[in-house]
Formats: sequence, C-alpha cells, structure tokens
Amino acid sequence: MTIVLIVLLIALLLGSVPIFIALNLAVFVAMMLFTNVEPMVIIQKAFSGIDKFALMSMPFFIFAANVMDTGGLSTRILKWTRSIVGSVRGGLGYTTELACMFFGALSGSSPATVIAMGKILYPELIRQKYPKGFSLGLIASSGSVALLIPPSITLIIYATATGVSVGELFIAGIGAGIAYGLATIIYVFFYAKKHKLPVDERSSFKEIMQNTIDAMWSLAVPVIILGGIYFGIFTPTEAAGISAIYAIFVGLFIYKELTLKKLYDVCVRSAVTCAQVLVLVAGAQTFAWFLTVARVPQTLTEGIIQNVHSPILFLLLVNIILLIVGMFMEGIAAITILAPLFFPIAVKMGIDPVHLGIIMVANLAIGNFTPPFGLNLFVANSVTGVPISKIASAAMVFVAVSVAALMVITYVPSVSMFLPNMIYK
Repeated sequence: MTIVLIVLLIALLLGSVPIFIALNLAVFVAMMLFTNVEPMVIIQKAFSGIDKFALMSMPFFIFAANVMDTGGLSTRILKWTRSIVGSVRGGLGYTTELACMFFGALSGSSPATVIAMGKILYPELIRQKYPKGFSLGLIASSGSVALLIPPSITLIIYATATGVSVGELFIAGIGAGIAYGLATIIYVFFYAKKHKLPVDERSSFKEIMQNTIDAMWSLAVPVIILGGIYFGIFTPTEAAGISAIYAIFVGLFIYKELTLKKLYDVCVRSAVTCAQVLVLVAGAQTFAWFLTVARVPQTLTEGIIQNVHSPILFLLLVNIILLIVGMFMEGIAAITILAPLFFPIAVKMGIDPVHLGIIMVANLAIGNFTPPFGLNLFVANSVTGVPISKIASAAMVFVAVSVAALMVITYVPSVSMFLPNMIYK
C-alpha cells in the first residue's frame, strides 16, 4: 500500500500535476485499492487539516506583506540599507542580503522577497558591472532567508503540523536567520575582495540620517511583532492582525503610496495567495493522515531508533533527506508531510522540537533555490528574464554557502535556541 502511494505521488509530480491534486489523488487511489474507508474521509481530513488555530495568523501576515510592498515600506528599507553599507567594496551585494533579511521580517515569504528586492536590485547590480553570475545567484538565494526570519509562513505551518508554539519558533528564527544571512555576507566580503567589486559613492551623514528617519516606520514592523510577542503583550495571531493594520495606516497616511484602489488589489492578491497555501496544506494533511493509517511514521520511527542511536547522525539524516526533498517540493508541502514523521523520533532522542523546526525550515530555505525545481529559480527567472539553467548554475555556490550555515544551525543549537531558552525556559 505504501509503495503504491509513494510511487503514484512521484509519478503525478513528475507529470506536472499540481501538488494538491497529486497528494489527494494518490491517497484516493490507495484508499480505493487497499482499504474500505469511505472517500468522504478525504474531505473531512482536508478540512480538519486547515482548521488549526496556528493558521489564523497566516492570512494576516500575507496581507500585511503585500500592503508593505505596495505601500512603499520595502523601498525605504532598501534605500536605508544601501546608504549604510553601499560605500564599502561590494556594498550592493551586502545591501541585497541585508534588504532581503529586513524585507523577510516584513513578508515572511521567500518568493515575495525575491520579487520585491530582485526587480529593484538586479538591474542595479548589472548597471554597476557586478558579474552576472554572482548577481543572479545572489538574487535567487538571498530571498530564502525569509523562511527563517519571523514572521515566517513556513514556521507557522510547522507549528500547525506539530503543535509547537509559534512564538517560540519565531524567537528561535531570529538567531538562525541572522546566522543564515551572515554566511552569505561573509561570502560576499571575500568575493568582493578577490574580484574587486565596485564601490558606491559614500552617503553623507545627513543622507544616512534622512534615510533612517524615512525607514523608521518600516523598521518598526519587526519590532512591533517580535517585541509584542517577547513581552507577552499579544499572541502571534494578534501580532499578525496588528501588523496588517499598521501597514495600512503607514501606507495610506504616512508614505501616502497606498490608495484605496491599490488596497483592494492587495486584498484580492492576498486572498488568492492564502487560498493557494491553504489548499496545499489541506492536501498535505490528508496525505500525512493516510501515511499514519499505513503505519509509515511508526515503522520509520522504530527503524531509525533501532539503527540510528546518535542524535548527531539522526540530524545529518534529516538534513540529507530534506535537502533532496527541497529540490523537488515546495516548503509548505514538505513541512506538512515530513514534520509529523521526524517529530516523534526527535522527541524520543531528546532533540528540542523548536530546534528541529528551525533545522527543517533552514533546509527547505536552501531547497528554495536548489536546482532543478527550486521555486526561487523560477521566480528569479520571471524577475530577470535570464534562462533558469543559467540561474541554477549561478546559485550553486550560494547553495554551498548556505549548507555551511545549515551545519552551524544544526550542530550549534544555541544559535537558534539562546533566545527561546532565555524567554521561555
């Protein structure tokens, strides 16, 4: 039964069938062939899969991210970061990574970050004569940090699948996201020295201060979200609603780049994105339920515990599996399917569930720009117009850099767990 299920799913995915259809169709066929369960159960499990409290915050964060992009918050963050680091060698490379980290803290979406930052920064990188391969790899990879930096949609999905606190995951994502982004910044530093990358004209102190003042309303968003959660003022779900209201206020009345017509368009776009994500989650939850019925998690848990006795080796195995899965599957679907499999094993081995969540999301962040099917490769293609094959080859060095950061996140737990242990333990 399990073999038929997995083979059918792989065949459907290779046949370019939409993921949510592939998940549900594989379950339906396996149920009809091997069980007496009524097909109506698929609908019930799909609905119960999205009837989760942790998912309530997701539509608000998606909506807030779109409002921030349309309302001018992202462009001001970009100007601010460039005025600070643009005057050092390779400064536009630093600007790209830092801007993506800050925009990730606004959007929680990797593809949205690539689109918002890439359409502005890629032409500028080329105009300043940065190597094309370096620029393509940087644009495709930098947006992936949004999966770790809170408010990450993928972390919310992990919390939904495992019951782990969204607040703890968000706080843990701060340290992990900084470490992940810092790896790229270090690489840019050495690459800039070796290839003598261009230097921007130095911004005056007055310009830096002016850009800082302009960006203050944008920079306040992660402070409001994380500060409110940290001090117990509101829950992650309430923080999502507050961030959406705050973004509308700033876009309409402070920056005045958001109009009622644009706000309506943002609402429609956000609703479509939410529907796409939730349909995917529903299908993945149905698939995960059927795996449980087929005793796959139990068998996998028993097999690993009997043969893998070291948490270090187990985490290495998790990383290898997820890096491979991330090449072919979107992060939300991968988390929903695999988190219930790895979670009980990790708990039995004494691995902190929050740390496991960060490791899983870091892997899938890398998968976002890993060939052959990394989502950000296709997004970067739409932004730059460069063939996916060239973007994929350019991204490989950044994959290696990010894997190095992943090893640090995996085997130095304090990188991600220092803040949660200080707050929650």
